Amino acid sequence: MKRRFYILTLVVALLMTIFGVNGGSVPQVSAAPAFAKGADISWVAGMEAQGYTWKDKNGVTRDIIQILKQDYQINSVRIRVFVNPSSNYGNGYMNKDRAATLAKRAKDAGMSVMLTLHYSDSWADPGKQTKPAAWASYSFQQLMDAVWNHTREVMTAMQSKGVTPDWVQIGNETNDGMLWNDGKASLNMQNYAWLINTGNNAVKSISTATKTIVHLSNGYDNSLFVWNIGGLIASGATFDIIGMSLYPTSTDWSTKVTQTVSNSNNMISRYGKPVMITEIGMDYNQPAAAKSFVADIKTKIRNIAGGKGLGVFYWEPEATPGYNGGYNKGAWQADGKPTIALEGFLN
Repeated sequence: MKRRFYILTLVVALLMTIFGVNGGSVPQVSAAPAFAKGADISWVAGMEAQGYTWKDKNGVTRDIIQILKQDYQINSVRIRVFVNPSSNYGNGYMNKDRAATLAKRAKDAGMSVMLTLHYSDSWADPGKQTKPAAWASYSFQQLMDAVWNHTREVMTAMQSKGVTPDWVQIGNETNDGMLWNDGKASLNMQNYAWLINTGNNAVKSISTATKTIVHLSNGYDNSLFVWNIGGLIASGATFDIIGMSLYPTSTDWSTKVTQTVSNSNNMISRYGKPVMITEIGMDYNQPAAAKSFVADIKTKIRNIAGGKGLGVFYWEPEATPGYNGGYNKGAWQADGKPTIALEGFLN
């Protein structure tokens, strides 16, 4: 396997040399914001296909991306990509081409773009990291080839729309690794690290300026992050940013923010990598608490010393109550108007 990793590294170097990844034919990454105020908007494409529209706080129907940018100072979006998703709007739909179309809309609006590569046909999260059906019988070397090829295909699809992502997550909430069981961290940390490296190197073979992220849930859980991130680094993994999720309640959010900021500072101190809160959310029916939570975590992450706190992203704020079978942590109401939650991003 080590030989395979060295070959991948040589391939990256060769591609960069031969094709000049920063040459004129490659859309360049525009300067990412000093601090990303972000929203994961992946459901937008499917919701629009279902006929959803959104109103601003005054009840005027407008483009959702413009509402986020103009009314709430959102300067970045996060978009997920599944490998071979079903046509189900809520649990599939977002293949590389639909993701690229949505990314272009955001870029055209002057926003930065993060991609979240799930390396699955549907949701990858702490409880499931299921291989794409087409990859199910692959050997580990074939699995690394598939990660390499899929990652480059996604990046190329983005380029076809004139978009080079500012950030790419290699996996989603990989608390116990990815592409189970081959890449399950508790079974084989080295395999997990090789998969992260393969994804990282594939991104960099297209755009050296794009930053890569390893993302775990429960940003307050220092022991999880020390085990996972520390294990990756000890196993030779290369990536740029540590990503975190945080979904507190209306009663424990202040404590959870304090713990997450403490963990963020610990990660920076231990591993020298900046942090980003790539997912947050709170029940839509607690809008005042949600606004306070957003404002607090935004301010505290932004104030991390040395500019090492890079941003905060609200997950699917455009979701209306009960969307996709019961998701209730969006920031829009049943009447199509927003709650006050996103006002926490202002200033």
